[in-house]
Amino acid sequence: MDGEEKRQEGITLAVISTLAALSLVSLLVAFAYYCHIRSKLARVRRQNDHGRKNENAEKMEHGNGPVGGGGGGEVRVMVGEKAGVQVFSYKQLHAATGGFGKGNVVGHGSFGSVYRGVLPDGRKIAVKLMDRTGKQGEEEFKMEVELLTRLRSSYLLGLIGYCSDGSHRLLVYEFMANGGLQEHLYPTGGTCAGVSKLDWETRMKIALEAAKGLEYLHEHVNPPVIHRDFKSSNILLDKNFHAKVSDFGLAKLGSDKAGGHVSTRVLGTQGYVAPEYALTGHLTTKSDVYSYGVVLLELLTGRVPVDMKRPPGEGVLVSWALPWLTDRERVVQIMDPAMEGQYSMKDVVQVAAIAAMCVQPEADYRPLMADVVQSLVPLVKHKPTAKVASCSNHHTPKSPATSE
Repeated sequence: MDGEEKRQEGITLAVISTLAALSLVSLLVAFAYYCHIRSKLARVRRQNDHGRKNENAEKMEHGNGPVGGGGGGEVRVMVGEKAGVQVFSYKQLHAATGGFGKGNVVGHGSFGSVYRGVLPDGRKIAVKLMDRTGKQGEEEFKMEVELLTRLRSSYLLGLIGYCSDGSHRLLVYEFMANGGLQEHLYPTGGTCAGVSKLDWETRMKIALEAAKGLEYLHEHVNPPVIHRDFKSSNILLDKNFHAKVSDFGLAKLGSDKAGGHVSTRVLGTQGYVAPEYALTGHLTTKSDVYSYGVVLLELLTGRVPVDMKRPPGEGVLVSWALPWLTDRERVVQIMDPAMEGQYSMKDVVQVAAIAAMCVQPEADYRPLMADVVQSLVPLVKHKPTAKVASCSNHHTPKSPATSE
């Protein structure tokens, strides 16, 4: 009996050992197959990436890189191509602007003075003479050239050319006869005695066209472009008071992930910078939406974003205006007196509601610029622009300090 039991135990042990060995071999085979598949997928992925890089390089080499149109369609932002943009020498631009004479100064951008000029073919131009040197100045110059040579929209200021001659860095734009929005909202000279001559309809048209400029940057470009310094002085007006967004020296490519952000040091202009960006350095397209809301408040109230000479509680435009914007009975009390009698209460309430949403402290509660555009379209009357008196003679008032 004992011999039979020992024989059974031996058979059982042999079976168990065989099964264990087979299991181990199966695991090893499965692991080897997994490694093989993983290696194969990685190789295919590398080949695909290499193919896409070659395709992009070929497109850029042959001048077929994607550029934007004025409307729909997505633009892939790439740099390096300067298609359709003229390269000027410093001597050419010196001659075109009359030697950069003081009489030809039409404004002061974030990074230099802007001069009016005329090319030999008779075209009127605006020339920005960059006054920042070193690495930061060079980066700002490159960013503006690279973006504006790629982006095409009737709501963005057109870049005609640039100059990178020795240490000189200049940008050449289409000339905008009526200068910046800021100088028409807050005239300091001429016959207006500090009172803006911009009527309600013109202000709404400007608001819509500026919104379309930001909508293009946010919605029709991949990855989205965040302006980062959107303000009234960076909205330029042509002879018919059509608006275009300008000054892309601080622009940043945003995250291509839904709800994503990019982290960067805080730059921008006091009074226009979104609170979450100022606190954390997290930059999103909603940061531009906040800045747009501040400009919309300027158009409604005729007040600058920060004015500490005003009575206590009224120095910061957003915090002063926000409680009034959602009060249908009282919102008219913050309207610019220069527009009295030019608007309906219904329109004022609607625009005030848009502004209130744009300047919400929480970025997630702010609308997309596409939504802002759709909300403003019904409020803009499509008829010829009335002639608006110019009071400023294009002497731009001092802008709020730029924070870094």
